[in-house]
Amino acid sequence: MNVFLTGASGYIGSSVLRALVAHGHRVTAVVRSDQKAEAVRDAGGDAIVGELTDTDLVRRLAHESDAVVHTASAESVDPDFTATVTQAFSETPKPFVHTGGIFTFGDSTDISEQSPVSPPELTAWRAPIEARVRASAARTTIVAPGIVYGRGAGIPTMFVGDGEHEVRLVGDGSQRWTTVHVDDLAELYVLALQRGEQDGYVVAATGDNPTVREIAEAGAHGSPVVAESVDDSRERLGRAFADALLLHQEASGAHARAAFGWEPTRPSLVEDLAAGSPVE
Repeated sequence: MNVFLTGASGYIGSSVLRALVAHGHRVTAVVRSDQKAEAVRDAGGDAIVGELTDTDLVRRLAHESDAVVHTASAESVDPDFTATVTQAFSETPKPFVHTGGIFTFGDSTDISEQSPVSPPELTAWRAPIEARVRASAARTTIVAPGIVYGRGAGIPTMFVGDGEHEVRLVGDGSQRWTTVHVDDLAELYVLALQRGEQDGYVVAATGDNPTVREIAEAGAHGSPVVAESVDDSRERLGRAFADALLLHQEASGAHARAAFGWEPTRPSLVEDLAAGSPVE
């Protein structure tokens, strides 16, 4: 399958690129520099230097491709990008796999694809765009990743300590995060692409939902782990980001397993941080 991929030089997208190539797909990626283009080619993809806000380029690549996977989701990109792709793919069998996020579902101890949408300020912009994607005549799937970790990157690295300086929790650390390893996530993108069916949302979560304190204690490596007030977290991280990280979220990822045949195999977040989350 000829796949048009966005975000191929980013954290999630680079893992998706590796997975797509490993599964025998041909990948064309739009990147913003020659250096990033070289990295894409080194990973086995084809690269075009350009901007995702160039709707003529996006339209052309969509028409030339068998599928689109969009991991470079951003408020400044998504409105025009998703409209262009869904229009190009309207009434065709070509799959469009879009990226959402777990924050969209707000506080919940049992997040599923049917859960009500209650996004925090940080990601409230996603909801109307995703609604238009789902209502389009294109064949779409929105992958909503949990907190992504692995390969020495992702939000949880904020809790990696040096054995000396303190590691600060977000709030008191009692909230749970729903999680997914970046390489397991990439496999789910490939499965969604290959399944090619209209599926609304698929929650990308392994079913491992540690507390923030458990995460921090795994990553601290001897550093003291210190709780802080909600107000202090908001001051340190910014209100919008802190409020998203303060959400209590749990999910099983049952639909991804049952409908897509997804089988996550990587270490849990706590195991990954305790082992030092090596960059592979």
